[in-house]
Amino acid sequence: MVSNMRYASLVLLLLFMLAGPMTAVPNEQANRLAGDPDAAAAADRTGAQCPPQQANCGLAGDPVWAERTLGQMSLEEKVGQLFMIKAAVESMNPAGTDYARLRDAMQRYHLGGFLVTIPSEGGVLVKASPLDAAALTNQLQRDSPVPLIFAADFERGLPMRFHGGTGFPHAMAFGATGRADFAYHFGRISAEEARAIGIHWNFYPDADVNSNPANPIINTRAFGEDPSEVGAFASAFIRGVHDGGGLSTAKHFPGHGDTDTDSHLALSRVAATRERLDRVELAPFRAAIAAGADSVMVGHLLVPALEPDPNRPATISSNITTRLLRDELGFQGIVVTDAMDMNGVTRIFMGNGAANGAAAGKNGVPSAPSVGVLGWNIALSAGRAAVEALKAGADVILIPADLDGAYNGVLEAVKSGELTESRIDQSAAKLLRAKAALGLDRNRFIDLNAVLPALARPENLALAQQVADDAVTVVRLSTSQKLLPLPRSAPTALPFGYRAAIAPGNHLLVLVFTDDVRSENGRALVHEIRARVPDARVFYIDEALAPALAAQVLEAASRAERIVAALYVIPSAGRAVAPAIGTEGTGSPALAQGSSALLASVLRNASAKTAVVALGNPYLIAQYHRPVSRHAELRLHFFECSGL
Repeated sequence: MVSNMRYASLVLLLLFMLAGPMTAVPNEQANRLAGDPDAAAAADRTGAQCPPQQANCGLAGDPVWAERTLGQMSLEEKVGQLFMIKAAVESMNPAGTDYARLRDAMQRYHLGGFLVTIPSEGGVLVKASPLDAAALTNQLQRDSPVPLIFAADFERGLPMRFHGGTGFPHAMAFGATGRADFAYHFGRISAEEARAIGIHWNFYPDADVNSNPANPIINTRAFGEDPSEVGAFASAFIRGVHDGGGLSTAKHFPGHGDTDTDSHLALSRVAATRERLDRVELAPFRAAIAAGADSVMVGHLLVPALEPDPNRPATISSNITTRLLRDELGFQGIVVTDAMDMNGVTRIFMGNGAANGAAAGKNGVPSAPSVGVLGWNIALSAGRAAVEALKAGADVILIPADLDGAYNGVLEAVKSGELTESRIDQSAAKLLRAKAALGLDRNRFIDLNAVLPALARPENLALAQQVADDAVTVVRLSTSQKLLPLPRSAPTALPFGYRAAIAPGNHLLVLVFTDDVRSENGRALVHEIRARVPDARVFYIDEALAPALAAQVLEAASRAERIVAALYVIPSAGRAVAPAIGTEGTGSPALAQGSSALLASVLRNASAKTAVVALGNPYLIAQYHRPVSRHAELRLHFFECSGL
């Protein structure tokens, strides 16, 4: 690492943009949940979704339809309403095995909805088409006797998962602008676009206060470090979601900001006192609830000041979910667990049972009998976890580690009297009222012809670009040598498409540090730089390639007139940087060791001509000599800024 290095003339540009604008938004037709031609016409006449000002009536809805539907359900069907599993969007044939697996799980377990996501290959997300997403939600709706509710993590808009939509920067960029109205429009646009492809519920905003710079999983996902500002931005986002016709989720209750562990990897602990929790962690959640948050996601967090049992994280703690969230804070909406397949909760139940558990397969659907890595019964563990979460006060069990085990565990708990059927009714009724509020009792389908016209409205792209521009923060450690703005080269555009490749020169060296060179990180940045400096020399560097590229990079750095080192250190689930031998990874917001060593070598030899750009974790600046910050509305490098 380079923590103790002091570079007399190092310039750092902190860009809180994780992915600049790309494309998105829906029109009036898309917002009406149009479906098949006849259904679309009916929606035009009657209006298929809740009026914007009533979008948070997911907690009210049509009591007649909701109560009638609940009354017609068996216990098995009501229990199924409380479960959501993943539906990874791919180009699926409805007659194929991948779709059949989802359909069969939905029908067998009477699922109430799905978390829409995309596949991952070797840790790299494989983005899908929004048309494929709309087609999948339509097909699942057709095959379900009760309308389904679809949720997604659109923390930066649709482009997090799909090709298309309005791409926004991470939440911390909004905080950097100081403008809560940006967060409102972010919420509105994201909700409109999600509805256009059949997704109703955004598991956002993040109401965590990122008070710990070493936090490996919240970091730039939080609006900032000030509780009142986080509350204001989260509230604005929620109001925007409502005006866009969607449901919102404040997460990760009671606050995941002051932790140094990624709960996807291990159990996180919040050591704050109750007084500190009231003043910092809980303040944004109070604001979010007052703004009409439709749901609250409870995190896998140990909070001794609220729950003394060291084996009872917030997800399964009635002290936190019921006594604090419901009774004290007065939240009566939908309580959803964080994903129940995360290590932060699964390890609590490792001792339950012995053999013949059903391992989760693709999309979380059971595949084959299996025993956990330590010999524990996965099915029984998942069942125990789901029961404990419901007893604590949860309404939705998100992505159980084993669907069959969790579902049957809850059924058995009701039959044994550990859970009452009225408790199941209470949660199932909330989900049905939410569906009615969204208009799904009247029309649950999407008009595929309306999807693409609903995305990428120019005015929305312009807004996202403005957020990205205004979020740029510049930190100068020295002005002894002027690095910025970078000089442009002469234009080389030709009036025809085919031209000879431009040989890299020594005017500008661009080093893109990323977790995986196969990702999209740095592509837009390099495109914009080469539009201005066509002969810029570029290296994409990840942990695997850093040792092999070191000699070439250092040679190029010695010859370059100026260097831009772009650091894409972005918080993501399960991101770990080589833990010490014999220890478990708990996540890291740092640059990986090999990449960090290479960057250190570049700075050691060429700091005077290097500008370091953080396009992710801004706390990387702590590795460098004491900075003096100032906010500047300027354009990247060339006093311009575009989606990077």
